[in-house]
Formats: sequence, structure tokens, C-alpha cells
Amino acid sequence: MTIAGIQPHQILTSLRQGNPQLLAISRDVYNCISKIRRDILAGRTAIQALLDELADGGFHYNAKNDEEGRLTHLFFAHPKSITLSKNYSNVFVMDCTYKTNKYKMPLLDIVGVTSFNSSFYSCFAFLQKEEREDYVWALTMFNDMLDNVSRPTVIVTDRELALMGAIKIVFPGAMNLLCVWHIEKNILSKCKCHFQDEDDWHRFFSTWSTLIESPTEMAYHKAWQDFNDEFEEKGIALNYIFNTWLSFKERFIKAWTEKYLHFGNRVTSRAEGAHSNLKIYLQLSTGDFYLVKNKICLAIENQFEEIKTKLSAEKIKVPSDLRISFFDKLINRISVFALKELFKQYNLATSNPNLTTCKSHFTATMGLPCAHKMRCLLDEGKVLHLGDVHSQWRIDDRMIGDIGIVKNNQDKMKEILGDFHKEYTKWPPSQQEVALNQLSHLVGTSTPMLREPSVQNPRGRPPTSKNKKSKSSTSREPSEFEIVEATRRCSTCNGVGHNRRTCPRKDVVTMSTSQISPLIPTGVSDEIDISDLYVYRNGANSFW
Repeated sequence: MTIAGIQPHQILTSLRQGNPQLLAISRDVYNCISKIRRDILAGRTAIQALLDELADGGFHYNAKNDEEGRLTHLFFAHPKSITLSKNYSNVFVMDCTYKTNKYKMPLLDIVGVTSFNSSFYSCFAFLQKEEREDYVWALTMFNDMLDNVSRPTVIVTDRELALMGAIKIVFPGAMNLLCVWHIEKNILSKCKCHFQDEDDWHRFFSTWSTLIESPTEMAYHKAWQDFNDEFEEKGIALNYIFNTWLSFKERFIKAWTEKYLHFGNRVTSRAEGAHSNLKIYLQLSTGDFYLVKNKICLAIENQFEEIKTKLSAEKIKVPSDLRISFFDKLINRISVFALKELFKQYNLATSNPNLTTCKSHFTATMGLPCAHKMRCLLDEGKVLHLGDVHSQWRIDDRMIGDIGIVKNNQDKMKEILGDFHKEYTKWPPSQQEVALNQLSHLVGTSTPMLREPSVQNPRGRPPTSKNKKSKSSTSREPSEFEIVEATRRCSTCNGVGHNRRTCPRKDVVTMSTSQISPLIPTGVSDEIDISDLYVYRNGANSFW
């Protein structure tokens, strides 16, 4: 149960359900877990055990260390992830996640897309920093894992300039799309503060969303000109958008992105979902790399079995509503997801007599025939063939079977060590290192002796003093747009950053014209514009 990642209190509950007379307490469970860990390590450090298991388990991995011998970078890919990555090598989503390990090192998570439009973990890399050199090293390892043959055609990221630069170096032929969702949230966090009226903001944001969806380059240029004309007075917001985002317009504006085979992936939500699922397995952010790697393996193995089961099921079972004669040559040969996408286009081709002009966007991005092509085939009395469908959606030629994982051979180490590890922990660190070096030669291992990484200073804002989360929590800190959206406005002036009690205009009284008129002497009201007056409170009942 410990190896399966079950928590100690749940282990104790399970044991008591099996044996109501059990006298064990939680401390006994913790002691057993500690003994299991000591037996697995067999006198090795956690880093040494990690590298041994990566080597013996068929992983593709690599590590870097600094001059002091401290681990600074670690890349690894599970054998099952390698199999999936080589089967589905067209599109990948890349993003870093945080609060996964006690060294506070960011974890680069690379996620792929299957025939069923589901996600899978491709590989992981712990990085010392998030600079271009760090990303180049990780992506080079990723490229080596793919055997330099199955190169991705599209990579989706957020606007991480260092990662974008590394992709250009390692995968020059791949198109690096930017996450539309992250762009919208960045604009929200940077531009909303320039709008006092909520309706004006919604109109601004809606116009921007329309601009992103421009179907052609001509439509984009017209939309941008109209956008500038309509919000000319919001110069700061427009300058931010132009300088920060529109220099990368080919990476997220639909007029350009619809030319690339991204299979509908224009956001990094796959990576966000993968991060969330991974942290369910991790549970704590204070584990070392050995513990984190084991938890990651649990997630990968469960995910792999689900994909393998779904692949087998769809080869023999397809929903009855998709079994039409036009798809006869595709049934049980492509995924149900692809069949459903084709069925939508089929309905358009058969029910809509006036199709719009074909822009080839659907075929270019999804690798599937569009309604226009289907209508031509139907008029000619033909049906769809496998050659009309991109290999991404094929399931008939996928061979994702059982992969034998070589278990780490600890017997040889245990025979040499005996009960050595019981005394080993009492020795000073320098003596431990000398002993481990000697033992590594005895067992014939070539794994380098590395030290634990130093704790990094994570990038970004430090945790706030209010509502501090547990130090072991894996929950991320709120993003800037979440802070902006959650900001409470002053009930007096509708401003942000203060409340009614501390409002700088708390002495300004908002009054209607009918309330102001009696305060103005007779004859004066004809000489001034009452709507331009500010009435200030002077004492409890008088005004001036």
C-alpha cells in the first residue's frame, strides 16, 4: 500500500477493517514505512537509488550536476511514455509546474495527444532555472528520446520567451503556437484596470476576442483598425496589446494558426489538467526526487492502461449512430472521437444546401475531410477511405502492448551490505560518502555519486502573508488575473485598492439634481450647469 501511494492513516484504516482486533497505532505504520524505505534504499542515498532505478527500469534519462556534485537538472521518460510519444509525435503541449518537490525546482511537463483526443505524459524535466539554456538541454533530451525521427509539427506553450527560444533552436521545423486562454487572461490582468465602467470593459474584451478569431489576414487587419478606432482613448491598453502580443500574431490569431495541423489544440489546458492530475498523486510538495519519480510512475502506468484498454475496445465496438455506409471503410480503424468529428461534417454536407466557401481550415487543422469534400464524394457516389484521414486518428495500426519494466536488482547490494545501513545512518556525512563510493565499486555500478540539489528560489511572487497555505501543499499561488478578478471594488467610487472607509472621495456626496437644486440660491441656477457641481459634506447637515 505504501508503494501504491496510499496515505498512512488510510493504510491503518484498511488494516483495521481487515482485522478489528489490530492493536497497531499510527506510529507503528510510520515506522513500517520508514523501514520499507530503508530496505529499498539499501544504504544508498535517494539520488543514487533514483538513478539506479532509472537505469535498470528502461527509462530514457539524463542528469547534470554543478562543480560541487549537486544535481541541477534531471530529465526522465518512462518506457510506456516513450512508446506513446513515438506513436503520437505530431502535437505536444509544454508547460512548467511548481510546488512538486522540496528543492523548489520547476518541473517541465511535456504532454502529448492520443487518437482519442486524450492526453498522456510524455516526459519530465526538473530544471535549476527557467532560462533558455535550461530549456535547450531539456528539449535536446526530449528530441533524443524521439530518436530524432518522430519530430513534432506543432508545440503549444504560453508566452515563456526562454522556452519559445529553445523550441526554435531544437525544433526549428515545428510551429510554436501560443495559448489563447493565457493571452486573454494576461490582457485581463493588464488592461482591465484602465476601465472604470464594466460595460466598456466587456465591449473591449469582446472586440479583442473577435479579433483573435479573424478567419483571414485581411479580416484581421480590418478588425485591428476598427479596434484602434473604437478604443482610441485607451492608448495604454492598446500599446500593451500591440507591443506584447501582436508581434507574435502568427502564433495565435486564427488567420495564421488554422494553417497548421494542431488537432484543435490552441490552448495549454491539457498541460494544466496534467499538472492537476499529477498533484493528486504527489499529495505533498516536500518529497525528494526519488519519491516524486515513484508517484509520477504511478500516474503514468494508470494512464497507459486506460489508453491501451480504450484502444482495444474501439477496435471492436463503435456507437450505432456512427455506423453509416459512408464510413464503412473507417469503422474500427479510426477512433470514435475522429468518427464523431466526421459525423458533424457529414451532417453539414447532407443537411445544409448552402455551404459557405471552403477555407480548408478544418482539414488543415484536424487532418480530416471537411463537409465540402464529403459533398463532392456523395455526389459522385463514393465513400471515405483511410487515405483521407490523418494517421493521428488511426487505431488499426497501433501496437501498444505490455512493456516489460526491468525491476531494480537490489539482491546483490543487500548481500554485501547486510545490516550495514543500520549503522551507516549514524556516521558523519563525510564518512558516509566515502563508504558509498567504496560500495558502488563493489557492486560494479557506474552510476555517478551525486549530491542532493540545493533549494532554489522559485520565480514569481512570494506567498502572501494572508491565508498562508501549508508548506507541504501542492496548490499553486493565484495568478495575476485571478487576483484582478477577485478584487473588491469600493462601494463609494467603484475604485480598486481601497474600501468605503478608506476611500479618498468618502466626503464626496453623490446627489441627484432634485436634491442639489434647493441648495442653490434663487437666480444662480440659471447661470450654472448643475450637472457639473460636486457637493461636499461640511459637518453633519450643511453643504457648501
